[in-house]
Amino acid sequence: MSETPSNTLQYRFDGPEDAPVLILGPSLGTTWHMWDRQVPELMKQWRVFRFDLPGHGGAPAHPAGSVTDLTARLLATLDALGVHRFGYAGCALSGAVGAELALRHPERLASLALIAASPRFGTADEFRQRGVIVRTNGLDPIARTSPERWFTGGFAAAQPAITEWAVQMVRTTDPGCYIASCEALAAFDVRAELSRIGVPTLVLVGSDDQVTGPAEARTLVAGIPDARLAVVPGASHLVPVEQPAAVTDLLVRHFSTAWQPAFESTTGQMAIPAASVKPVLAAPTPVAPVAEIAPAAMQPEPAGRPDRYETGLKVRREVLGDAHVDRALASADAFSGDFQEFITRYAWGEIWDRPGLDRRARSCVTLTALVAGGHLDELAFHTRAALRNGLTPLEIKEVLLQAAIYCGVPAANSAFKVAQQVIREETTPQE
Repeated sequence: MSETPSNTLQYRFDGPEDAPVLILGPSLGTTWHMWDRQVPELMKQWRVFRFDLPGHGGAPAHPAGSVTDLTARLLATLDALGVHRFGYAGCALSGAVGAELALRHPERLASLALIAASPRFGTADEFRQRGVIVRTNGLDPIARTSPERWFTGGFAAAQPAITEWAVQMVRTTDPGCYIASCEALAAFDVRAELSRIGVPTLVLVGSDDQVTGPAEARTLVAGIPDARLAVVPGASHLVPVEQPAAVTDLLVRHFSTAWQPAFESTTGQMAIPAASVKPVLAAPTPVAPVAEIAPAAMQPEPAGRPDRYETGLKVRREVLGDAHVDRALASADAFSGDFQEFITRYAWGEIWDRPGLDRRARSCVTLTALVAGGHLDELAFHTRAALRNGLTPLEIKEVLLQAAIYCGVPAANSAFKVAQQVIREETTPQE
């Protein structure tokens, strides 16, 4: 166990001190105990290092809002312990950390396993919507529905103790840290970079995973040059818990046979051993990519003042959501297209991206201005944006009450009706 500063993670070691280090990373909403059934076998060969995400499992609640931040905290923790090279297995959000390690810090990584992972986890809208629900209702609605996302129906019915453990694990997570983790997943997207992952990689997925299932796993395998696929039958998202023996066996086989040598310290080069015969972890049929993964196009540096359109499009999507922006852009034609480009570049790329106010403050100002102008259609989607930017329904109410004094009661009366409907839609948990 560890004392945990804000730039590091809560951790524990199991296994002999002189063994190579193997890291096991947890999924969003879980703790290091999701790996309990793997540790006894793995610690026979490795010094097993497990960590908790911020605010999970009693870890200090220092939110980390990006996968890059989580990765930096993990490396800072390992640096303080003198661990420089390791194998890594991560589930879901921790799988994203594993991909980040492979892309940005390949010299630290000997071998990689991505479990229930994806190069992009759903859509940004889905995770930001989850953050709105947690901010408004707490974690209880998410906790109650976790077993149906994590386990097959048969397992959940046959294992009520494990099902209840899963619910309580989510329920006791710090809400702010959970929301920050949702933001991290919303922003994560390495689809265009998979070909740069050079470490031997096992991609492991439950056959019945409805969150990040076999389709996402095949996308990873299609993009990563040295990747193998293992589909575990009769398992859903939390496959290490539901099928512990199968997962343990696959991890032992992978890390025993695909441990890449370290860089030579004097030359900076890596010795490449003769190719060895590796176990077949899935049917040896070619894996067809689910979607075309194109490398990021290289754009020339603009001369003079940079074009703010791409920045504006990114900010606009983050604030209003992909679905809204996609509808607006799809409906643009020769008549309205220039206007859509104009507001993307100047409203979103210039004003909303200025550092002087954070997005919460900009949402407050925007709501007030829309009430004053009577722009109720715009008020509806900016109420959604305010929730996504971190305002609670109570804070939105206070903004509208303030507007009632300075903009007029009739305008605020109409605004309350619009905002009430939006808040009801956005904060009602989906059963």
